Amino acid sequence: MRVLILLLVAAVAASAQEQERKVEPTWMARQVSGTAEGRIDVTSDSCRYTPIFGEADAQPKVPVSVARFGELTVAPHGKCIAVEYAREEELYFVLGGTGLLHYGEQSHALAQNDFMYVPPTVKHGVENPGAEPLRVVMVTVRIPAKTQIAAPGKLEVASLSELEEQTVEGHPKSVLYKLLIGPRTTKRDRINAAYNVVDFFLMDFAPGGTNFPHHHEIAEEIYLVLDGEGQMAAGGGMDGIQGLHDAKAGDAYYFRQNCTVGFYNRNEGGSKAHVLAVRVYVPVPKSED
Repeated sequence: MRVLILLLVAAVAASAQEQERKVEPTWMARQVSGTAEGRIDVTSDSCRYTPIFGEADAQPKVPVSVARFGELTVAPHGKCIAVEYAREEELYFVLGGTGLLHYGEQSHALAQNDFMYVPPTVKHGVENPGAEPLRVVMVTVRIPAKTQIAAPGKLEVASLSELEEQTVEGHPKSVLYKLLIGPRTTKRDRINAAYNVVDFFLMDFAPGGTNFPHHHEIAEEIYLVLDGEGQMAAGGGMDGIQGLHDAKAGDAYYFRQNCTVGFYNRNEGGSKAHVLAVRVYVPVPKSED
């Protein structure tokens, strides 16, 4: 009887442990307007941060290579705390307002739809000398420990207006792309300077347009709907049925590697939609065999 009681207690304890164990999601969704502000190293009384994924979010450890994906709002005549990172690179996209990016000893004016790349080891910060709030999407990406880091180059700031829309091989013509920032080893994007970023890009969906659901084996991805509305494909069952979720402006989706990702725009006259996206390499563990 004593042995039976001990076995029963052990079984109950094991069951409790299983119930407490949390399974990390393969994808996550956030609505920016409903997300509470968080404090990070750059925030100040006049520089606020809305965490969408990564640091200061409710599930900060789910993204592997993306340390932070969020929105900075700098008040008129305000500024963020200047920082520098030894092994992290940053991408910025200006959603609205005007301001300045301080990069080492340089400063560069910022305007709506500007984007830029900040390499590791450079002290940088954002300031708003204007009379309207400055809103910036900020993406911080970890660089693998074995990646060799070169001396930083000059700051490059570009604008969406400089780029022509284009199709991308393997995707339908109902979605057009502007390729903003990519790897330093390629020449495809407007700024080719990144270490661990596969691509930072903007998608322009025609009415009824789609980029077709797909997945990436060695990369995680984030979609932020800038305007319009449609359905986001996120994950799916083993029977091939895709998971579709209503998505509107301000919705953001995170997709782990091998998770189904895609977007279907509304099929109505004049229904345009724009999605800002970033795809980042995820280190693949080496097999011991």
